[in-house]
Amino acid sequence: MLVVSRFRVAEGEREVFRGELEGAHALLAARPGYVDGTIGRNLDEPTLWVLTTRWEHVGAYRRALSSYDVKLGAVPLLSRAVDEPSAYEVVEPGTVLNIESSRSIG
Repeated sequence: MLVVSRFRVAEGEREVFRGELEGAHALLAARPGYVDGTIGRNLDEPTLWVLTTRWEHVGAYRRALSSYDVKLGAVPLLSRAVDEPSAYEVVEPGTVLNIESSRSIG
């Protein structure tokens, strides 16, 4: 599974945010089920940042978010992400996709 978290960051907060995002990414990367991830900054809008992570499955990602270290050191930063869906299933030729339905209660 793929997680895409986008952030809007004021220009004056760039260096502090980058360090915090690198720290959050390191905490996530230490969790079981983490596959890989990257941090990026938009070329056209440099106040827009992204953290992408890949996980073995959704359960591994959810367990990572509920771990004590991640709750303490990463979730506060992740809660600053743009409010939009962030979890995606990877679509590859021939794979069966999840049933299309909203997972949010609302």
